[in-house]
Amino acid sequence: MKIGILTQYYPPEMGAPQARLSHLAAQFVRRGHEVVVLTAMPNYPTGRIFEGYPGFSRPERRDGVSVIRTWIYPTTKVGLGPRLASYFSFVFSSLLVGAAKLPRLDYLVTESPPLFLGISGYLLARRTGARWIFNVSDLWPESAVALGAVSQGWGLKTALALEAFCYRKAWLVTGQSQEILEDIRRRFPEVRAYHLSNGVDTSLFRPECRSASARARLANGAGGANACIAMYAGLHGIAQGLDQILEAAARLTDVPSLEFALVGDGPVKSALMARSRELGLSNVRFLDALPREEMPALVASADLALVPLKMSLPGAVPSKIYEAMGAGVPIVLVAGGEAAAILDRSQAGVQVAPGDVPGLATAIRGLAADPQRRARLGASGRSAAVRDFDRVGIADRFIDHLEGALS
Repeated sequence: MKIGILTQYYPPEMGAPQARLSHLAAQFVRRGHEVVVLTAMPNYPTGRIFEGYPGFSRPERRDGVSVIRTWIYPTTKVGLGPRLASYFSFVFSSLLVGAAKLPRLDYLVTESPPLFLGISGYLLARRTGARWIFNVSDLWPESAVALGAVSQGWGLKTALALEAFCYRKAWLVTGQSQEILEDIRRRFPEVRAYHLSNGVDTSLFRPECRSASARARLANGAGGANACIAMYAGLHGIAQGLDQILEAAARLTDVPSLEFALVGDGPVKSALMARSRELGLSNVRFLDALPREEMPALVASADLALVPLKMSLPGAVPSKIYEAMGAGVPIVLVAGGEAAAILDRSQAGVQVAPGDVPGLATAIRGLAADPQRRARLGASGRSAAVRDFDRVGIADRFIDHLEGALS
């Protein structure tokens, strides 16, 4: 098969869609298929084009995959205007470059969000003769409305119309959570849908990756040799609600062995660092984003994995859950819905409702004081990751589905 993947996000950037889609592309190649990825110049999450990526368009080769990069207007501003300018710059550049450079395809997978990429995805699928697969990793515009980024009006009506258009025109709609698929099937029962779950490469994220050097990078030394390190690693954005971690840390300064490490970058990181200084938090450390290949050791070297959301978002299952499970690290989840259900079934950690800072502090305090419980939860999470959420198995089932449909 000849497979195209259209996505705004791809390595060398760090992030959930980057890891998920690059792994999927590699599995297509492993199965003997040809893959071409059409993506933006790398810029996430810094809002600056990475060094070594000049020009409007450039090809490259990554892990056996042909990658075509096009220009994007990068930004870290959270306002609607700059964000839309960034999204549409890639919509138009990908359409122009893709129309000229994409070969005939059997399938074209388009990643949403951003929802607007459905415009170029649909047109490029028509041009390349591909069956169009619209992959929904977050419900949009529903999530944007919940976060207050989009309000009622013509803009929301336009986005809802585009969402409906994409679902109805796609040969297949894939969703990374059951909640996403249930929402789509309820509103669009005629749409063909498939559960393309997120997951983790359990050969990379595993307990054996724990190392003294990675642990030393996370620790600030205040907790001593027996420190319990609670780590968040990922985007510092609005949806993550990382201020909840800082407020909980302020309630836990009486636990000298407990240390917090926040790893990554994003639009609200400077505000979070200012808030930490304002609270006088000596138990919180901020680290820059690290290369992708260093993350398995970093995750495995923490004692607790913090996975917060600002609020319960429809269909949202943070990818950090799966990485922590693969690494055998117990989770403190600040979310509801399907994410909480997965944690409960896997017995991989403790769940707290978004906004419940006292409950979050209590959950962290309890786990910090109970290493045996942490070990049980971590082992249970590892077993569930291998059994239910290994990315190789998830990709193989999806590839089988596409091979069967084409034949």
